Amino acid sequence: MNNSDSRINPRQLGTPRGGSYAAAPTSGDRKNRNKPTRGRKKSIFEAYMSKEDVSAGLKRGELIQGPLRINPKKYHEAFIPSPDGTRDIFIDGVVARNRALNGDIVVVKLLPKEQWKVIKPDGGDKETEATHESDVPEDMLGTCVPQEAAKGDAKSPDVIIEAQFDDNDAEHGQDHLPDMLADDIKKLSLDTGEKVKAVGIGGVHRTKQDDGPKVNDPRLLPDTFLQRTAKVVYILEKKHSRAATGFIKLLADKNSELFRRCAMFSPVDHRVPRAYVSLADCPPDFVTRPEDYSNILFICRIVDWKEDSNFATGQLSKSLGQAGEIEPETEGILTEYGVDFSDFSPEALACLPQSLPWVISPGELAKRRDLRKECIFTIDPSTAKDLDDALSCKQLPDGNFEVGVHIADVSYFVLEETALDKVASERATSVYLVQKVIPMLPKLLCEELCSLNPMRDRLTFSVMWKVTPEGKILDEWFGRTVICSCVKLSYDHAQSMIESPGKVFSPEELPPVSPQHSIAEIQQAVLNLHRIAQHLRKQRFIDGALRLDQLKLSFTLDQESGMPQGCYIYQYRDSNKLVEEFMLLANMAVAHRIYRSFPEQALLRRHPPPQTKLLKDLMEFCNQVGLDIDFSSAGSLHKSLNETFGADKYSEARKEVLTNMFSRPMQMALYFCTGVLEDETLFRHYALNVPFYTHFTSPIRRYADVIVHRLLSASLGASSPIKMEKEAIQRQADHCNDRKMASKRVQELSADLFFSIFVRECGPLESEAMVMGVLNEAFDVLVLKFGVQKRIYCNALPLLGFHFQKVGRKPELTLMWEPETLEQESVPQVITIFTLVEVVLTSDGVPLKYSALLKRPSSEK
Repeated sequence: MNNSDSRINPRQLGTPRGGSYAAAPTSGDRKNRNKPTRGRKKSIFEAYMSKEDVSAGLKRGELIQGPLRINPKKYHEAFIPSPDGTRDIFIDGVVARNRALNGDIVVVKLLPKEQWKVIKPDGGDKETEATHESDVPEDMLGTCVPQEAAKGDAKSPDVIIEAQFDDNDAEHGQDHLPDMLADDIKKLSLDTGEKVKAVGIGGVHRTKQDDGPKVNDPRLLPDTFLQRTAKVVYILEKKHSRAATGFIKLLADKNSELFRRCAMFSPVDHRVPRAYVSLADCPPDFVTRPEDYSNILFICRIVDWKEDSNFATGQLSKSLGQAGEIEPETEGILTEYGVDFSDFSPEALACLPQSLPWVISPGELAKRRDLRKECIFTIDPSTAKDLDDALSCKQLPDGNFEVGVHIADVSYFVLEETALDKVASERATSVYLVQKVIPMLPKLLCEELCSLNPMRDRLTFSVMWKVTPEGKILDEWFGRTVICSCVKLSYDHAQSMIESPGKVFSPEELPPVSPQHSIAEIQQAVLNLHRIAQHLRKQRFIDGALRLDQLKLSFTLDQESGMPQGCYIYQYRDSNKLVEEFMLLANMAVAHRIYRSFPEQALLRRHPPPQTKLLKDLMEFCNQVGLDIDFSSAGSLHKSLNETFGADKYSEARKEVLTNMFSRPMQMALYFCTGVLEDETLFRHYALNVPFYTHFTSPIRRYADVIVHRLLSASLGASSPIKMEKEAIQRQADHCNDRKMASKRVQELSADLFFSIFVRECGPLESEAMVMGVLNEAFDVLVLKFGVQKRIYCNALPLLGFHFQKVGRKPELTLMWEPETLEQESVPQVITIFTLVEVVLTSDGVPLKYSALLKRPSSEK
């Protein structure tokens, strides 16, 4: 479409349901709107700077670059991290964001100090001056929006689900530790532009706090009260896929020239702009029967966004099907996050062994240590088909053990610079959805030739140690091996062996076992591994490691329909810990080995310490609510978290809430090439508290491990050195980081999708919940039975009023419930951090949306 197509007055379009994304100027925008550039038509956005000016500006330190994060709850707010780790830089409004999308690497220019954002000194509970009531998008309005107004919102990620922090899902500005904990949800009326008098107790609802700076001119305030504000001047890298799912609607003005050529695409994710799409790409009967398509999801790719248009230009790529159904929604999620789920190309498949069944050649056998007679087995989830890793544990005559970790030798099949290698390097990771896996490698490799299936000869890479019964390592060996696993155990099988050490297992209780080995021998090996793992684990935490286990939801699916029938929180047990301990040990051993051999080319995994600003906020918050937490190191944090909070049955729930809070300041662990990072102290892994770490144990599902295998092989002289230069390894590491983050997000969204369908099909669901954050007019809870987080809005409850106050520095809401009968008194309920409440989850009647409502406390209490 050329420019003239995009000329339309946004007022004529009306506001599509589900929140408008026209470039309505926010306060920041108004101050730096462009002067008109072309004749009669004003530019809405500034032209981007030239590449040369950007390079020069970055060198001089006048410009700053970083990944853009748009707040999913308030799409007009965006942030980039500050290079010095202090408070994020704020980008206020769509205009200042200048057509960049979430995740893009952008270059920004700071605005003058008088336009900086004023922050309350205690990260308080009042909206900062830079946002306006009229800017609150409808997906933030909670349950007070009439159903009609919420339609287009079909599945904008639920308010709190978005706040589950990814290794740090930093989709919130850093001054928002508590977007959930300390942000103010405004009392909302249906006309969000109108200032509302909220009814509090006695008709007075205090939202104004008295401890904020009274000055409105940022220039007169100390920097601690300010957040730097910037505007985007260039997009360095478009990381966002530019694909979105959403709905199509006719334009509002039937008489306009545009109406005959274009429809409006409204994305479900409000962080993506609405876009004009050509009617020619829409279904043939869309214009005559638009209502037939009101609930049909489409995928649209944003192809352009002109400086003079409020809306982007998009291209409809396909219709997915009904909103709220599993497969259309899943395909939408995969497409939005750029996951390649197409079939493997004939060129890639041609790289696989063609003559099947495949057998190991005598020549290859001769190059390897033959472990096929050893007692080696796999322990995996019962549904796993891609078995990367196997374990062995043999008692030696001197009372010590020979422990082995045996990993599928994927690099034998995936050779450098082949078509298959290229596809695997682009996919970078398998993506695990609730109902299926999108594999990194073709099925023949994933589930057959590389998978360490029982009673099959398989090529492996092994790390073997001589270990004392207490887990002290005496000796270490790396090498190419061949194994034949004797049994495929599930975590449940291994767990029952650990829990019933004296039990004699009958063959019916276990999967088929190789005739070469007895069940008793396998059970003894599992028990020995368990004991050694316990020592290793204990020592790791003594040495200062940190583990933050967040609740993970699992589903049972109906065999026929694929619909969720039940859901439960995944239990992390001793059998999981056993496997994890030896995988960590192997990964650390290989990291040391490849770094010693290839100091310039090693691909390692580092974990930076928590973000200073968020950590400071969290420390302050813990002080406010009277928690004594030692934040000085990963180990001290782990110790604080695990010293129980009381001995009652809710101490576990309190621990879950804290784990959630502690996860927020944490950063992502990252792959990197050692030759590119000068300072060795930056190689450290914060959570594991070790100097070197890498990924070696899952080459079937992670490309980083394939590179690590190649490096290890070269270090043993088993193959020629890796062809990639350090810069190329770093580029691949960056790509693996991006894909890892995308796949994690996709996994979470897949679980969200299935859970909201579960609520719709099997709800309403009741559960206890614990309060994790208190705001002026809402509070956040962790729903204990399902591990989901929800925000509960006071104005959706039958209250006479509510009252927010700080007791000391601890935020507290008092709810006054309407009496159920005339004779009864009003029941007060105090909500503060760690309060236990009863909630009911109910489907909202809009695809994939559900609400949490508080159950009325009984009046006897």
